[in-house]
Amino acid sequence: MAKRKKDEEYRTFQPEWTEEFAFVETSGTAVCLICNDKISSMKRSNIKRHFDTRHAAFASKYPAGDNRKKACQELLKRVQASQQHLRVWTQQGDGNSASFAGSLAIVRNGKPFTDGDFAKAFMLDVANELFDDFANKDKIIKRIKDMPLSARTVHDRTMMMSNQVEERQVKDLNTAPYFSLALDESTDVSHVSQFSVIARYAVGDTLREESLAVLPMKASTRGEDLFKTFMEFAKEKKLQMDKLISVCTDGAPCMVGKNRGFVALLREKENRPILTFHCILHQEALCAQLCDKQLGDVMSLVIRIVNFIVARALNDRQFKSLLDEVGSHYPGLLLHSNVRWLSRGKVLTRFAACLSEIRTFLEMKDIEHPELANTEWLLKFYYLVDITEHLNQLNVKMQGSGNTILSLQQAVFAFENKLELFIVDIETSRLLHFDKLREFKAACTESDPAQHLDLQQLADFTSNLLQSFKARFGEFRAHTCLFKFITHPHECAVDKVDLSYIPGVSVRDFEVEVADLKATDMWVNKFKSLNDDLEKLARQQADLASKHKWTEMKKLQPADQLIMKTWNELPVTYRTLQRVSIAVLMFGSTYACEQSFSHLKHIKSNLRSRLSDESLNACMKLNLTTYQPDYKAISKTMQHQKSH
Repeated sequence: MAKRKKDEEYRTFQPEWTEEFAFVETSGTAVCLICNDKISSMKRSNIKRHFDTRHAAFASKYPAGDNRKKACQELLKRVQASQQHLRVWTQQGDGNSASFAGSLAIVRNGKPFTDGDFAKAFMLDVANELFDDFANKDKIIKRIKDMPLSARTVHDRTMMMSNQVEERQVKDLNTAPYFSLALDESTDVSHVSQFSVIARYAVGDTLREESLAVLPMKASTRGEDLFKTFMEFAKEKKLQMDKLISVCTDGAPCMVGKNRGFVALLREKENRPILTFHCILHQEALCAQLCDKQLGDVMSLVIRIVNFIVARALNDRQFKSLLDEVGSHYPGLLLHSNVRWLSRGKVLTRFAACLSEIRTFLEMKDIEHPELANTEWLLKFYYLVDITEHLNQLNVKMQGSGNTILSLQQAVFAFENKLELFIVDIETSRLLHFDKLREFKAACTESDPAQHLDLQQLADFTSNLLQSFKARFGEFRAHTCLFKFITHPHECAVDKVDLSYIPGVSVRDFEVEVADLKATDMWVNKFKSLNDDLEKLARQQADLASKHKWTEMKKLQPADQLIMKTWNELPVTYRTLQRVSIAVLMFGSTYACEQSFSHLKHIKSNLRSRLSDESLNACMKLNLTTYQPDYKAISKTMQHQKSH
């Protein structure tokens, strides 16, 4: 029997098979136009067998000849059109993803939605030159042109990403054992009161601080109004309020009012105790205001002189010219702002550095301020410069995200110890901690050795400041043992820890687990290692802060992350202790709210005063969130919708 040739056994696809059997070739494989099945072996017999057995009805309806030819051609056109749509949608998918990325960049930089058109025009101009020697330059240009970035598109993309982030926030918050809130309200450029709601909760080893919402208050901002607005939001988002452990506010009456304040209404609604903290930064600022009361005549004169020079354009220009002539290190004076925590210290420091030039300038203007040459006034002035600098250092230390309530409390207690030291330092006339005052005293002694400076009044000022500190921070002092537990559980005195504020925690289990942990060297050593790491972190932060390397400081691992990681490494036998540790990692300040208002001021500026509440909330959320929007997933959803 004759042996069949190989090319007869394995044939290539023949064009006539399309009209005979409704098959086409795709990537070296025969594909049926009717059922989309694939046949790898391109033998006529295999293709014919498939057609006869699977599509007998089609063969009967369209007999061989012109009828079948037309039917197969129609099937082929449909397949080709479908493939073309798929290619277009794939390209649109790439364009959509790029559109989301561009929209996110626009929003996170606080730019208006209309900047999408500018960004696109910018990319086209740059790409035209940058890719001039690329073989696929035209393709790149076309992709950019096809990318949707109109104002409406950027707005829609922003809302989609914000909604996705919000879903993840609510899901993680409701999954967390507990969460705490930081609340504050501020008025925007269009005179709408914006209620900022920031939540802190644990997700694995990560402690997140997330802006849940910026709620507009169209009318009054009484405690009842704030409470009603917040509860409507919580109900809409299905927040599990039984997990709320604490609330930190700015201490305003609408927040902490005894009967109708926000916190009082919240406790009444939840029918359980909820920890409440007056922002530690606000309390520190209130203590610092005592300096204005004791030394108000000094500060008021400084502000008047600064306003006379800086607030008048001609005076400002002339004073800057004077500074330039004498080779001053500073370009000018700084205006004072009551709402900025560090403003007082910066204004005083600059005023002291330029005092000689200020005297000269005032003489040129024939303006007399004899206080600037008065020894008693200058004594108070230089004291105010130094003590305000110390207060500013405390304030800066407590700013930033990721601070634990324990670190904030310890910073305040440490400053109280410093104030006691400062009192002795002044009474003994050493002035080791008052640089400007020491220099002034030395200059006075040099010019008139017999001159007596009344330093006791300055010691009294410092003593009053210390008493002001000790009279505040009561809620922080009351729970010292509870706060210390997160880093020193092996030193915990269980009878001094108040667990009544932490729902779902058994006192019996807590006491047993603490006793077990204290007797287990392995776990005790783990927390000793944690404190070594926290000590190392504090040294790094102090070193970078002294060099003003704030960007490098942000790259350091936050203290709360180190604490969370250590607690999560404990076995499940310490589940109760783990829950308590998560609860204690709560807000101690409303710094996150203040930060959100800075973003709000930038986003809703005079040029964007008509920005809607929904758009503002979406922009704020994307600016403040630590979540990265998955815009590729959203883009795929949009493509899927197009296929219907």
